[in-house]
Amino acid sequence: MGGCESYFAGAETSGDSPDVAAGKPKKNKKATPSLGQKPYLLDAYTAESLCPVNMRALCTLPDGVDKAEWIASHTVAFFHLINVLSSTLSEFCTTQTCPTARGPGNRTFYWTDEYGKKVSCSGPLYTSYIMCYIRELLADQEVFPTKPGSSFPMGYTFLAQRIFLYLSHTLAHLYWAHFQHLVALEMHTHLNTVFTHFTLFGREFQLLDWADTEPLEDLFLALTRHQDM
Repeated sequence: MGGCESYFAGAETSGDSPDVAAGKPKKNKKATPSLGQKPYLLDAYTAESLCPVNMRALCTLPDGVDKAEWIASHTVAFFHLINVLSSTLSEFCTTQTCPTARGPGNRTFYWTDEYGKKVSCSGPLYTSYIMCYIRELLADQEVFPTKPGSSFPMGYTFLAQRIFLYLSHTLAHLYWAHFQHLVALEMHTHLNTVFTHFTLFGREFQLLDWADTEPLEDLFLALTRHQDM
């Protein structure tokens, strides 16, 4: 990943994405949840959403729309949204606070280097690797073509699955290590909304295996109970 800038250097946003980056986040007066449990499962948090919306309907492929284009546009949007959420927490996710990249149940996430070796790294470094890897793929016209008449390459679905896997790890780390910070910044409803949409879309188009989302399956069930599904 040499030469790739850190995701903390500045988040990119999509014009079609919810404006989670607009304005300076406000401090929330709610009590900061403890990391010793799973505070993100509390009803006080799972019942909150940005707005009432049928998330499953948002995932449905519209008539006449190319499936690959539909997946590509959502992959780009999810990347931008999750990158913004991660970047917002840069002052909290450090090599001191997150010496390893972890998710629910203290599951450790490892980066695979260019030699195929699994490498343990800090939370911010792992996230930086993920965001750099995805950004490079999205910028590659051979992988994510944007010119009219261009076709998607063989193996495109596999690459989309890889992106969704890495983004699911990023979300898991945010919930496990930084949910209390998101509550303090009043951004937990944004995270819940992105996570629900991301998981539903990933399952709808077989971009996520159950094992990928299992660490947050209890949260997914809790959030979808409060959704108009």
